[in-house]
Amino acid sequence: MADEEKLEPNENIAPSAAANENEQVALEAQLAELRDKYLRAVAEAENVRKRAERDVADARAYGITAFARDMLAVGDNLARAIAAVDADARASATGTLKALLDGVDLTHRELLKVLERYGVRRLEPLGEKFDPNFHQAMFELPTPDVAAGTVVQVMQPGYAIGDRVLRPALVAVAKGGPKVAPADDRTKEAEAPTGK
Repeated sequence: MADEEKLEPNENIAPSAAANENEQVALEAQLAELRDKYLRAVAEAENVRKRAERDVADARAYGITAFARDMLAVGDNLARAIAAVDADARASATGTLKALLDGVDLTHRELLKVLERYGVRRLEPLGEKFDPNFHQAMFELPTPDVAAGTVVQVMQPGYAIGDRVLRPALVAVAKGGPKVAPADDRTKEAEAPTGK
């Protein structure tokens, strides 16, 4: 019977150790799962914080976009009023008419300064390479002495705020002039072996 008593405690110990080991494995799995959830939650919180910071920065930079776009029409009307008076009439203007013309001109310049102060910049691309991101081609002009794809006339200036276009510049583009090779192509040609 002494042998039986010795066997019984060993049998009780083995299942108990196995149960503890299974419980430890289950707890480690649960810990790993909770650690993964925690890391994901921290990463998500960091992403939300960064997204909120970016949204705030965009709101600061581009918050006046709609207002600025509406003010461009006011600036255009002031520019048209100034252009409606020819140089001779303007030079011979006196008294109240001269004061009115000067006032319209000063108001237009002040409007442009205020827009610039708030990050709105005027796009005057005359002589620049046509960029469809900032310019809208209205027509092509055959000009043999100007490189093809160059802006040769600006019908209406464009405006941008930051890196966003409020209104593209309406332009005429040179056609038929000498072709300008992109810088990358010229570099490749210069580096290409001659085959000698």
